[in-house]
Amino acid sequence: MLLGDVDLEGSWADDAPLALCAEIEGLFVDLPPRSRERFTLVGCTPVGALAALLDRLPAEALGTDHAWLGGLVVTASPPPYWWGEHLGDVVVLAQRPNATVPGTVDIDLSGFVRVHDRTEAVIRPGQVTEFVLQGPDEEPYGTCRDVTGVFRDQAAPTVTQVRLLGCRPESALLTKLDALGQSTKAGLRRRRISADVHAVAADGSASRVIGAMVSGTIDTSEPSRIGTGLLDVTVNSEIGEPMPTGILGILERWHNGRPAERNLWAGYGRELRHHWAGVALAHRSVAPDRPAGVTYDLDGRFVTDIEGFYCAIGEAINGPGGYFGWNLDALDDCLSGRFGAQTPFRLVWHDSAVAREHLVTGYDRRLLGPATTLEYLLDMLAAHQVEIDLR
Repeated sequence: MLLGDVDLEGSWADDAPLALCAEIEGLFVDLPPRSRERFTLVGCTPVGALAALLDRLPAEALGTDHAWLGGLVVTASPPPYWWGEHLGDVVVLAQRPNATVPGTVDIDLSGFVRVHDRTEAVIRPGQVTEFVLQGPDEEPYGTCRDVTGVFRDQAAPTVTQVRLLGCRPESALLTKLDALGQSTKAGLRRRRISADVHAVAADGSASRVIGAMVSGTIDTSEPSRIGTGLLDVTVNSEIGEPMPTGILGILERWHNGRPAERNLWAGYGRELRHHWAGVALAHRSVAPDRPAGVTYDLDGRFVTDIEGFYCAIGEAINGPGGYFGWNLDALDDCLSGRFGAQTPFRLVWHDSAVAREHLVTGYDRRLLGPATTLEYLLDMLAAHQVEIDLR
Protein backbone atom coordinates (compact mmCIF):
# COMPACT_ATOMS: atom_id res chain seq x y z
CA MET A 1 0.00 0.00 0.00
CA LEU A 2 1.25 3.48 -0.89
CA LEU A 3 0.37 6.49 1.26
CA GLY A 4 1.63 9.88 0.12
CA ASP A 5 1.37 13.62 0.59
CA VAL A 6 -0.51 15.05 -2.38
CA ASP A 7 -1.73 18.42 -3.63
CA LEU A 8 -5.13 17.98 -5.23
CA GLU A 9 -6.58 21.15 -6.74
CA GLY A 10 -4.91 23.32 -4.13
CA SER A 11 -5.86 21.14 -1.18
CA TRP A 12 -2.97 19.39 0.58
CA ALA A 13 -3.58 15.91 1.98
CA ASP A 14 -1.20 14.04 4.29
CA ASP A 15 -0.83 10.27 3.99
CA ALA A 16 -3.46 10.10 1.27
CA PRO A 17 -4.02 6.55 -0.08
CA LEU A 18 -2.56 6.25 -3.58
CA ALA A 19 -2.74 2.57 -4.46
CA LEU A 20 -2.81 -0.99 -3.25
CA CYS A 21 -0.19 -2.93 -5.22
CA ALA A 22 0.63 -6.62 -5.44
CA GLU A 23 4.35 -5.99 -5.86
CA ILE A 24 6.88 -3.17 -6.13
CA GLU A 25 9.75 -4.00 -8.46
CA GLY A 26 13.04 -2.14 -7.88
CA LEU A 27 12.34 -1.16 -4.28
CA PHE A 28 14.15 -4.18 -2.77
CA VAL A 29 17.45 -4.86 -4.55
CA ASP A 30 20.75 -6.21 -3.23
CA LEU A 31 23.48 -3.78 -4.27
CA PRO A 32 27.18 -4.63 -4.28
CA PRO A 33 29.11 -3.41 -1.24
CA ARG A 34 29.77 0.30 -1.21
CA SER A 35 33.15 1.03 -2.78
CA ARG A 36 35.84 2.69 -0.71
CA GLU A 37 36.35 6.35 -1.56
CA ARG A 38 39.61 8.30 -2.01
CA PHE A 39 40.32 11.69 -0.47
CA THR A 40 43.26 14.08 -0.38
CA LEU A 41 44.06 16.52 2.41
CA VAL A 42 45.79 19.33 0.54
CA GLY A 43 48.41 21.58 2.16
CA CYS A 44 48.14 19.76 5.45
CA THR A 45 49.94 20.43 8.74
CA PRO A 46 49.32 17.21 10.68
CA VAL A 47 49.52 16.96 14.46
CA GLY A 48 48.61 14.40 17.10
CA ALA A 49 47.90 10.80 16.11
CA LEU A 50 47.87 11.66 12.40
CA ALA A 51 51.36 13.15 12.57
CA ALA A 52 52.60 10.25 14.69
CA LEU A 53 51.28 7.71 12.17
CA LEU A 54 52.99 9.50 9.27
CA ASP A 55 56.26 9.82 11.20
CA ARG A 56 56.55 6.22 12.30
CA LEU A 57 55.44 4.36 9.16
CA PRO A 58 57.72 3.77 6.19
CA ALA A 59 56.28 4.49 2.76
CA GLU A 60 55.74 0.80 2.01
CA ALA A 61 53.44 0.47 5.04
CA LEU A 62 51.05 3.17 3.83
CA GLY A 63 47.89 1.75 2.33
CA THR A 64 48.07 -1.34 4.56
CA ASP A 65 46.26 -2.13 7.82
CA HIS A 66 49.25 -0.61 9.66
CA ALA A 67 48.15 2.79 8.28
CA TRP A 68 44.55 2.49 9.51
CA LEU A 69 43.45 5.73 11.16
CA GLY A 70 39.81 5.01 12.01
CA GLY A 71 37.53 8.04 12.11
CA LEU A 72 38.36 11.55 10.94
CA VAL A 73 36.23 14.69 11.11
CA VAL A 74 36.81 17.48 8.59
CA THR A 75 35.44 20.70 10.04
CA ALA A 76 36.29 24.42 10.23
CA SER A 77 36.90 27.00 12.91
CA PRO A 78 34.23 29.71 12.93
CA PRO A 79 33.62 31.96 11.21
CA PRO A 80 31.89 30.55 9.26
CA TYR A 81 30.19 27.91 11.41
CA TRP A 82 30.04 24.44 9.84
CA TRP A 83 29.13 21.06 11.33
CA GLY A 84 31.74 19.27 9.24
CA GLU A 85 31.87 15.86 7.58
CA HIS A 86 32.76 12.53 9.16
CA LEU A 87 35.08 10.17 7.31
CA GLY A 88 35.03 6.57 8.51
CA ASP A 89 37.30 3.51 8.33
CA VAL A 90 40.12 5.75 7.09
CA VAL A 91 43.44 4.35 5.84
CA VAL A 92 46.40 6.59 4.95
CA LEU A 93 47.56 5.76 1.43
CA ALA A 94 50.42 8.19 0.78
CA GLN A 95 51.96 11.53 1.64
CA ARG A 96 54.09 13.98 -0.33
CA PRO A 97 55.26 17.60 0.00
CA ASN A 98 52.70 20.15 -1.17
CA ALA A 99 53.83 21.81 -4.39
CA THR A 100 52.94 25.39 -3.41
CA VAL A 101 53.01 25.75 0.40
CA PRO A 102 56.45 24.89 1.91
CA GLY A 103 56.35 22.81 5.05
CA THR A 104 52.95 21.27 4.33
CA VAL A 105 52.05 17.89 2.86
CA ASP A 106 49.29 16.38 0.75
CA ILE A 107 47.88 13.22 2.33
CA ASP A 108 45.94 10.63 0.33
CA LEU A 109 43.30 8.65 2.23
CA SER A 110 40.74 5.95 1.54
CA GLY A 111 37.55 5.36 3.50
CA PHE A 112 33.91 6.37 3.51
CA VAL A 113 32.02 9.63 3.96
CA ARG A 114 29.32 9.02 6.55
CA VAL A 115 26.11 9.63 4.60
CA HIS A 116 22.55 8.28 4.71
CA ASP A 117 23.08 6.40 1.46
CA ARG A 118 25.63 6.33 -1.34
CA THR A 119 23.68 8.75 -3.55
CA GLU A 120 23.59 11.58 -1.01
CA ALA A 121 25.16 14.93 -1.89
CA VAL A 122 27.96 16.31 0.29
CA ILE A 123 27.95 20.10 0.09
CA ARG A 124 31.16 22.09 0.24
CA PRO A 125 30.88 24.91 2.80
CA GLY A 126 31.36 28.43 1.57
CA GLN A 127 34.07 30.87 2.67
CA VAL A 128 36.23 28.25 4.38
CA THR A 129 39.93 28.97 3.82
CA GLU A 130 41.30 26.39 6.26
CA PHE A 131 39.87 23.03 7.26
CA VAL A 132 40.37 21.61 10.75
CA LEU A 133 41.01 17.88 11.21
CA GLN A 134 39.86 16.04 14.33
CA GLY A 135 39.98 12.48 15.62
CA PRO A 136 37.96 10.78 18.37
CA ASP A 137 36.65 13.09 21.10
CA GLU A 138 37.72 16.13 19.02
CA GLU A 139 41.40 15.24 19.33
CA PRO A 140 43.38 17.68 17.10
CA TYR A 141 44.77 16.07 13.96
CA GLY A 142 45.94 19.27 12.26
CA THR A 143 44.75 21.60 9.51
CA CYS A 144 44.74 21.67 5.71
CA ARG A 145 44.10 24.21 2.96
CA ASP A 146 41.67 22.06 1.00
CA VAL A 147 40.05 18.63 0.84
CA THR A 148 39.29 16.77 -2.38
CA GLY A 149 37.07 13.73 -2.94
CA VAL A 150 34.66 14.50 -0.09
CA PHE A 151 32.29 17.04 -1.58
CA ARG A 152 30.01 16.00 -4.45
CA ASP A 153 26.61 16.50 -6.05
CA GLN A 154 23.64 14.22 -5.54
CA ALA A 155 24.38 11.02 -7.45
CA ALA A 156 21.95 9.37 -9.82
CA PRO A 157 19.69 6.79 -8.16
CA THR A 158 21.20 3.32 -8.04
CA VAL A 159 17.92 1.93 -9.40
CA THR A 160 16.54 4.32 -12.00
CA GLN A 161 12.97 3.02 -12.14
CA VAL A 162 10.47 1.47 -9.75
CA ARG A 163 7.51 -0.48 -11.12
CA LEU A 164 4.25 -0.68 -9.19
CA LEU A 165 2.74 -3.98 -10.32
CA GLY A 166 -0.90 -5.02 -10.03
CA CYS A 167 -2.03 -1.72 -8.57
CA ARG A 168 -5.56 -0.69 -7.72
CA PRO A 169 -5.22 3.11 -7.90
CA GLU A 170 -7.07 5.51 -5.65
CA SER A 171 -8.38 8.86 -6.86
CA ALA A 172 -5.19 10.73 -5.93
CA LEU A 173 -3.09 8.46 -8.14
CA LEU A 174 -5.66 8.51 -10.95
CA THR A 175 -5.37 12.28 -11.00
CA LYS A 176 -1.63 11.96 -11.47
CA LEU A 177 -2.07 9.37 -14.20
CA ASP A 178 -4.34 11.79 -16.07
CA ALA A 179 -1.27 14.02 -16.55
CA LEU A 180 0.64 11.34 -18.49
CA GLY A 181 1.79 12.70 -21.82
CA GLN A 182 2.06 16.27 -20.51
CA SER A 183 5.70 17.31 -20.89
CA THR A 184 5.33 20.82 -19.46
CA LYS A 185 6.75 21.69 -16.06
CA ALA A 186 3.24 21.73 -14.65
CA GLY A 187 2.54 18.31 -16.14
CA LEU A 188 5.73 16.84 -14.69
CA ARG A 189 4.85 18.33 -11.32
CA ARG A 190 1.40 16.73 -11.43
CA ARG A 191 2.98 13.34 -12.14
CA ARG A 192 5.39 13.50 -9.24
CA ILE A 193 4.86 10.95 -6.48
CA SER A 194 6.32 10.73 -2.97
CA ALA A 195 4.83 7.91 -0.95
CA ASP A 196 5.67 5.74 2.04
CA VAL A 197 5.29 2.00 1.55
CA HIS A 198 3.11 -0.01 3.93
CA ALA A 199 2.95 -3.80 4.11
CA VAL A 200 -0.56 -5.26 4.23
CA ALA A 201 -1.00 -8.29 6.48
CA ALA A 202 -3.37 -11.21 5.96
CA ASP A 203 -5.98 -9.55 8.21
CA GLY A 204 -5.91 -6.39 6.11
CA SER A 205 -3.97 -4.27 8.60
CA ALA A 206 -1.14 -2.16 7.22
CA SER A 207 2.15 -1.14 8.78
CA ARG A 208 4.81 1.15 7.43
CA VAL A 209 8.00 -0.37 6.03
CA ILE A 210 10.41 2.09 7.64
CA GLY A 211 12.80 3.53 5.08
CA ALA A 212 10.85 2.27 2.05
CA MET A 213 9.65 5.10 -0.18
CA VAL A 214 8.60 5.50 -3.78
CA SER A 215 9.72 8.94 -4.95
CA GLY A 216 9.90 10.22 -8.51
CA THR A 217 7.88 11.04 -11.60
CA ILE A 218 5.33 8.67 -13.12
CA ASP A 219 6.53 7.68 -16.59
CA THR A 220 4.06 5.09 -17.89
CA SER A 221 0.91 3.20 -16.95
CA GLU A 222 -0.57 0.11 -18.58
CA PRO A 223 -3.09 -2.63 -17.81
CA SER A 224 -1.61 -5.30 -15.56
CA ARG A 225 -1.48 -9.00 -16.30
CA ILE A 226 -2.10 -9.64 -12.61
CA GLY A 227 -5.81 -8.86 -12.80
CA THR A 228 -8.63 -7.00 -14.52
CA GLY A 229 -8.81 -3.33 -13.63
CA LEU A 230 -5.30 -3.31 -12.20
CA LEU A 231 -2.42 -1.20 -13.51
CA ASP A 232 1.34 -1.51 -13.77
CA VAL A 233 2.84 1.93 -13.16
CA THR A 234 6.47 2.87 -13.85
CA VAL A 235 8.07 5.63 -11.79
CA ASN A 236 11.37 7.29 -12.70
CA SER A 237 13.17 7.35 -9.36
CA GLU A 238 14.69 10.55 -8.00
CA ILE A 239 16.89 9.81 -5.00
CA GLY A 240 18.14 7.18 -2.62
CA GLU A 241 19.02 3.54 -2.94
CA PRO A 242 16.88 0.40 -2.63
CA MET A 243 16.51 -1.72 0.48
CA PRO A 244 17.98 -5.24 0.73
CA THR A 245 15.82 -8.09 -0.56
CA GLY A 246 16.11 -9.88 2.79
CA ILE A 247 13.56 -7.46 4.22
CA LEU A 248 10.89 -9.23 2.16
CA GLY A 249 11.52 -12.43 4.11
CA ILE A 250 11.28 -10.51 7.38
CA LEU A 251 7.98 -8.95 6.33
CA GLU A 252 6.67 -12.38 5.38
CA ARG A 253 7.19 -13.53 8.98
CA TRP A 254 4.74 -10.83 10.08
CA HIS A 255 2.19 -11.47 7.31
CA ASN A 256 -0.05 -13.70 9.44
CA GLY A 257 0.47 -11.71 12.61
CA ARG A 258 3.27 -11.07 15.03
CA PRO A 259 5.83 -13.91 15.30
CA ALA A 260 5.11 -16.39 18.07
CA GLU A 261 8.68 -17.73 18.24
CA ARG A 262 11.67 -15.98 19.76
CA ASN A 263 15.06 -15.48 18.09
CA LEU A 264 13.83 -15.71 14.50
CA TRP A 265 16.20 -12.79 13.87
CA ALA A 266 19.24 -14.75 15.04
CA GLY A 267 20.06 -16.22 11.63
CA TYR A 268 20.37 -12.83 9.97
CA GLY A 269 23.50 -10.73 9.54
CA ARG A 270 23.91 -7.32 11.08
CA GLU A 271 22.15 -5.33 8.35
CA LEU A 272 19.03 -7.49 8.40
CA ARG A 273 19.03 -7.66 12.21
CA HIS A 274 18.80 -3.87 12.08
CA HIS A 275 15.86 -4.09 9.69
CA TRP A 276 14.23 -6.76 11.86
CA ALA A 277 14.17 -4.25 14.71
CA GLY A 278 12.76 -1.66 12.29
CA VAL A 279 9.90 -3.99 11.34
CA ALA A 280 9.33 -4.66 15.05
CA LEU A 281 9.13 -0.89 15.60
CA ALA A 282 6.50 -0.57 12.87
CA HIS A 283 4.45 -3.32 14.55
CA ARG A 284 5.01 -2.29 18.16
CA SER A 285 2.16 -2.50 20.60
CA VAL A 286 0.59 0.65 22.02
CA ALA A 287 -0.45 -1.12 25.24
CA PRO A 288 0.38 0.63 28.52
CA ASP A 289 3.74 -0.02 30.16
CA ARG A 290 3.95 -2.86 32.62
CA PRO A 291 4.49 -1.47 36.12
CA ALA A 292 7.87 -0.86 37.71
CA GLY A 293 9.52 -3.76 39.49
CA VAL A 294 8.90 -6.43 36.83
CA THR A 295 11.69 -8.92 36.01
CA TYR A 296 12.51 -9.54 32.32
CA ASP A 297 14.69 -12.33 30.91
CA LEU A 298 17.07 -11.52 28.04
CA ASP A 299 18.22 -14.51 25.96
CA GLY A 300 21.84 -13.58 25.26
CA ARG A 301 22.87 -16.60 23.20
CA PHE A 302 22.84 -14.66 19.91
CA VAL A 303 23.98 -11.20 21.03
CA THR A 304 27.08 -11.25 18.85
CA ASP A 305 26.67 -7.60 17.75
CA ILE A 306 24.87 -4.46 18.83
CA GLU A 307 21.99 -5.15 16.44
CA GLY A 308 21.50 -8.53 18.12
CA PHE A 309 21.28 -6.79 21.48
CA TYR A 310 18.44 -4.55 20.26
CA CYS A 311 16.56 -7.57 18.90
CA ALA A 312 17.12 -9.53 22.13
CA ILE A 313 16.07 -6.77 24.52
CA GLY A 314 13.02 -6.07 22.37
CA GLU A 315 11.91 -9.66 22.86
CA ALA A 316 12.89 -9.66 26.53
CA ILE A 317 10.60 -6.70 27.23
CA ASN A 318 7.82 -7.20 24.70
CA GLY A 319 7.90 -10.85 23.65
CA PRO A 320 8.62 -12.44 20.24
CA GLY A 321 8.96 -9.77 17.57
CA GLY A 322 9.07 -7.11 20.28
CA TYR A 323 10.71 -3.70 20.00
CA PHE A 324 12.72 -1.80 22.61
CA GLY A 325 15.05 0.39 20.55
CA TRP A 326 17.18 -0.05 17.43
CA ASN A 327 19.94 2.46 18.15
CA LEU A 328 21.29 4.09 21.30
CA ASP A 329 19.02 7.15 21.09
CA ALA A 330 15.97 4.94 20.56
CA LEU A 331 17.00 2.71 23.47
CA ASP A 332 17.25 5.79 25.68
CA ASP A 333 13.73 6.80 24.59
CA CYS A 334 12.38 3.33 25.36
CA LEU A 335 13.95 3.35 28.82
CA SER A 336 12.11 6.60 29.51
CA GLY A 337 8.73 4.87 29.24
CA ARG A 338 5.82 4.30 26.80
CA PHE A 339 7.50 1.32 25.10
CA GLY A 340 6.30 -1.55 27.27
CA ALA A 341 8.27 -1.31 30.52
CA GLN A 342 8.35 1.21 33.34
CA THR A 343 11.63 1.63 35.22
CA PRO A 344 12.94 0.63 37.63
CA PHE A 345 12.88 -3.00 36.51
CA ARG A 346 15.14 -6.04 36.72
CA LEU A 347 16.83 -7.54 33.65
CA VAL A 348 18.23 -11.07 33.89
CA TRP A 349 20.77 -11.36 31.07
CA HIS A 350 21.30 -15.05 30.32
CA ASP A 351 24.45 -16.23 28.51
CA SER A 352 25.97 -12.78 28.97
CA ALA A 353 29.41 -14.21 28.17
CA VAL A 354 28.47 -14.04 24.47
CA ALA A 355 28.04 -10.27 24.63
CA ARG A 356 31.14 -9.91 26.80
CA GLU A 357 33.15 -11.62 24.06
CA HIS A 358 31.70 -9.66 21.12
CA LEU A 359 30.64 -6.21 22.42
CA VAL A 360 34.15 -4.97 23.09
CA THR A 361 36.18 -1.81 22.65
CA GLY A 362 37.14 -1.10 19.05
CA TYR A 363 35.90 0.41 15.82
CA ASP A 364 32.55 -0.51 14.29
CA ARG A 365 33.14 -0.71 10.55
CA ARG A 366 29.44 -1.07 9.80
CA LEU A 367 28.43 2.07 11.71
CA LEU A 368 31.71 3.91 10.99
CA GLY A 369 32.35 4.85 14.57
CA PRO A 370 33.44 3.56 17.98
CA ALA A 371 31.94 0.20 18.89
CA THR A 372 29.27 0.06 21.57
CA THR A 373 30.62 -2.09 24.39
CA LEU A 374 28.82 -4.26 26.90
CA GLU A 375 30.08 -1.97 29.67
CA TYR A 376 28.54 1.05 27.94
CA LEU A 377 25.17 -0.70 27.68
CA LEU A 378 25.29 -1.78 31.32
CA ASP A 379 26.07 1.78 32.43
CA MET A 380 23.24 3.14 30.27
CA LEU A 381 20.75 0.65 31.68
CA ALA A 382 21.89 1.32 35.24
CA ALA A 383 21.49 5.07 34.70
CA HIS A 384 17.82 4.38 33.98
CA GLN A 385 17.44 2.37 37.20
CA VAL A 386 17.58 -1.04 35.56
CA GLU A 387 18.92 -3.71 37.91
CA ILE A 388 21.04 -6.11 35.84
CA ASP A 389 21.69 -9.75 36.70
CA LEU A 390 24.41 -11.15 34.41
CA ARG A 391 24.34 -14.92 34.12
